[in-house]
Amino acid sequence: MNILVIAAECTPFAKVGGLADVVSALAKEWRAMGHFVRIVIPKYGTISTDQWNIKPTQTILSVPIGWWHEYTRLWRGQLPGTEVPVYFLESRDYFDRAGIYGDPEGFPDNDRRFLFLSRAGLEVASAIDFVPDIVHAHDWHTALTLAFLKSHYRHHPRFIHTAGVFTIHNIAFQGQSDPYRILPLAGFPVENFYGSWFEHDGAVNAMKTGIMFADKITTVSPTYAREIRWTSAGFGMQPYLNIRGADFLGILNGADYSEWNPETDPHIARTYAIERLYEKDANKQALLEESVPPHDRALEIPILGMVSRLTAQKGIELLLGCIEQFVRAGAVRFAILGSGDERYERALRRLGRHYPSRVLVYTGYDASLSHQLIASTDYLLMPSLFEPCGLTQIYALRYGTVPIVRSTGGLADTVAEYDPTSGSGTGFLFGEYSVAAFARTIERALQYYRHPVHWDRIRRNGMQQDFSATKSAQQYINVFRWALEKIGGTVLA
Repeated sequence: MNILVIAAECTPFAKVGGLADVVSALAKEWRAMGHFVRIVIPKYGTISTDQWNIKPTQTILSVPIGWWHEYTRLWRGQLPGTEVPVYFLESRDYFDRAGIYGDPEGFPDNDRRFLFLSRAGLEVASAIDFVPDIVHAHDWHTALTLAFLKSHYRHHPRFIHTAGVFTIHNIAFQGQSDPYRILPLAGFPVENFYGSWFEHDGAVNAMKTGIMFADKITTVSPTYAREIRWTSAGFGMQPYLNIRGADFLGILNGADYSEWNPETDPHIARTYAIERLYEKDANKQALLEESVPPHDRALEIPILGMVSRLTAQKGIELLLGCIEQFVRAGAVRFAILGSGDERYERALRRLGRHYPSRVLVYTGYDASLSHQLIASTDYLLMPSLFEPCGLTQIYALRYGTVPIVRSTGGLADTVAEYDPTSGSGTGFLFGEYSVAAFARTIERALQYYRHPVHWDRIRRNGMQQDFSATKSAQQYINVFRWALEKIGGTVLA
């Protein structure tokens, strides 16, 4: 099967969140299964072409935008350790700037930037002589790809038998724009806008566009699929998901265990395995030696970690609401890595200054440090308001780091409450979104830290879980076959 993936992010080249990891992990798995994958992403100004051996090609793409054409040079690289080609779109106007989306408010021309990506991604197929069976678009950034596929490219010989699949990673971000600005650039008539598949509340809504034009729609966990279809977590998209209900399903994201494996991880101080779980403490010791004065490095004090974007979605308000009550009691440490809203960064840095050996704060994005924190902490905190899937808790399980999470979305699908009677379960969950509920759950989890039998069992339970990307990749192949059947295309083995 030929699969053309068009996305705004892809690990290791450009990453803000889990989207990047999923794009990369799925492509690796599909190629290992014998499928042919091509990935198209922007060539952001932050991508190191030397580090990743990305080379310019001689190809200049002419991309129709409105009544004129814009141009992009094609660069080519590969997913590290694979034969999967990755094509990068060079554009000084759209992508050669600091950052990917323009945090925290977003670049004002994001609608036009990602319209360009969506249209250029299809043009890449012709430039590299690739005939896709499937075009796989991710989140609102590339949702217009599906509209182009079903209209402007509908009768194009290269796409006449191509099915389109749209994956929703976070429905809260929908890509809204002015129809009088964006539709003419996309080549769609404004006079037919109201009531169309593009329109929601008077604006062009890229998320709705992807939902309505795709042959099949997926999201990143079964629980999140139910939440966004039947509750306010759908952020207004519920009616459209229900219209497309027969073509919509949740597939749990999977981890790339070649990247996230404590037995082989080059980023951590000491590798370890379930048979040598005691060696995990060497990573905790390394973190303390780097960040804490010598007189206050007691290993027996548990460390509660968080590796997260610092946004309201991630439950940072709950963390800030209870962190000091635990720190003042002197019973725990916190180690937090993240970046995002400036108010949260300021609040955490202030706590770090006030409790320098008990609240360890690292702001910014650091891939290597994220591995180190997950390996060196005892618990992982994810008190999310909503969480489509989450991968960090899956990584934590494999590293013997016990998740404390809110029971929502993919967190509910991947973490099971520990039962001391049966010895089953992998973490600790709470339902009510409140500081009190979160604090009670932390207290409940800490009770088991000093009980060796329970502590050993819960960590081993987690390390034995299998949330491999191989499973999700096979489920996507099934979806791709269903999409091809729907359009009457050739269904390949």
